[in-house]
This record gives sequence, C-alpha cells and structure tokens, in this order.
Amino acid sequence: MSDLVSIDVQDHVADVRLNRPEKMNALSTAMFEAVHDAAQRVAADKDVRAVVLSGEGRAFCAGLDLGNFKDPSMQTDPFGEGRGGFYPNFYQRPGYSWKAVPVPVICALHGVAYGGGFQIAMGADIRIAHPASKLSVMEIKWGLIPDMSASQTLRDLVRLDVAKELTYSGRVVEGAEALELGLVTRLDESPREAALDMARGIAGRNPDAITYAKYLFDNSWHGDDQKGLRLEERLQAKVLGSANQIESV
Repeated sequence: MSDLVSIDVQDHVADVRLNRPEKMNALSTAMFEAVHDAAQRVAADKDVRAVVLSGEGRAFCAGLDLGNFKDPSMQTDPFGEGRGGFYPNFYQRPGYSWKAVPVPVICALHGVAYGGGFQIAMGADIRIAHPASKLSVMEIKWGLIPDMSASQTLRDLVRLDVAKELTYSGRVVEGAEALELGLVTRLDESPREAALDMARGIAGRNPDAITYAKYLFDNSWHGDDQKGLRLEERLQAKVLGSANQIESV
C-alpha cells in the first residue's frame, strides 16, 4: 500500500485516509492510483463491514494537482493515460471505485473538497461534513467538465438543475448549503469521529443484510418498478433465515 493512502482495519471498520497533507491531498498521478488501490483493497477484504474515508491535514482533498498541467505535451491528457476503451477509466476510478465497494462507505469531510476531491466524496454512500467545510465542482475554473464520475454519482444526490448550476458556476458551497442541497448527509463538528461511530454501528449489524441493502438501492434506484421489486424479493430471500439474520433476531 502506498503511503499516500493509509488503511487501518479495527473491529471490521476500515479507516481509510488520504495522506498527502502537505499538498492538501491533491491528486497527483500516484495519488489517483493510490486512492483506487485503496478502494480495491477494502472491497476485497472480507473482514471489512464498513469504511470511513477521510483526509489528513487541513483538507479532505483540494482536487487536481496543478503540477500535472505544467508539461505542454500533457495538456489534453495530464497523466498521459488515455481516456477510451475501459470504464471507469483512469480518471473516474478514484471516485467511482467506492461505489463498487460492497459495504457502506462513509466519507468524513473537512476543509475543502474541490474538483476531483469533490467527486471522490460523491462516490461514498454517506457524507458527514464539518460545518465550515467547502465543496465545489470547480472544473469549470480550468475550462473543463467534471470527468471523475460525477455524472453517475451527483445524479443520486441533487436535482438536475442544481447539478448543472454547480457545474456551470464552479462556485463554492459551504456546509449548511451543502446539507440543504443534498450534497452531504449531515454536519458534525468532528466528522471523522462521527463517521467512525456510525461505521462501528453498521459493522455490528447483519453484514449480509447491509451488503444486500447497498446492492439493492444501487441497482434499483434508477430502474423500473418491476425490476426493482423482483430484485428486492430475490435479495431478501438470500438473507431470510440465514445464520446472521437469525442471530440478529
């Protein structure tokens, strides 16, 4: 595991921290890879029942490391990785990979979550933010569109017109407004501690039911009613009468 992202698993909770504080956890090439790798690692760890994702230092993540734009040969592709042929692509994975983690991912936000940092946070299931935290889509400031999976995550949280306004303007949204818009789940003066407390509570529930509940909502929220109802029935049949479900009762 890269030192750029740390993982500590205690009592079935994975405490995942972006660890580039001197750069406000800005996304360098190595940071992109480390965040994606961390998501894959916790997804594959059968001992993990919940994940807390946070950032060390003064901020959750300030977004793209602007040093990636200094090389003229990389102006159209700052990392030289290419954009076609597989999805999620290199840029989309740090945000979208958290949706693929089979257990709940709770993001603790403080300081800023700008651009790519914002999109990583949107990939989590739940976001707990400090009241003074600041969020922004921000790509328009650099003449870009959000391309780190926001099209697939932001739609689950806010109205289409809100997503468009935030994208067109790139304006900064602070904690209270972020809560009102639906970008964050709730506010807390100690977001990491609150996220860890929530994760421990989730980890004490039937792990099968929690995993299936995440899968159910992620795979039926935008589908038609009949498919959603069938999926609900099929997943409940897997849980009902299982050892973990009986223990819960």
